[in-house]
Amino acid sequence: MKQQFATVTLSALLALFVAGCASAPQQAAAPAEPAKPTLSAEAMAALAQAEADAKAAKAAYTYWVPAENAMKKAEEAAKAFDSAAVIKQAKTVSDLCKISALQPGYASTELK
Repeated sequence: MKQQFATVTLSALLALFVAGCASAPQQAAAPAEPAKPTLSAEAMAALAQAEADAKAAKAAYTYWVPAENAMKKAEEAAKAFDSAAVIKQAKTVSDLCKISALQPGYASTELK
């Protein structure tokens, strides 16, 4: 009888131990790092095109101040990861640079 009692007690303790281990709280998984903001592919392409247009306009000495200001705004927006603003400002830079490239073909307004 004592042997049965000891066997039952050990079995019960073993069952409690196993159940306790099985139901132990799981450690929470490490929180995932928040996604780092990035520019969209369209914004990066627009910014690259604007930089190329600005470089060409500077080489031709037709780089306008408004284009330069828009380029600064586009670069600031890129640092802030604001894709919509980058696209808008980069388009402004490209458009102004393309228009300014036509300027040398017009007659001068200087009196000679």
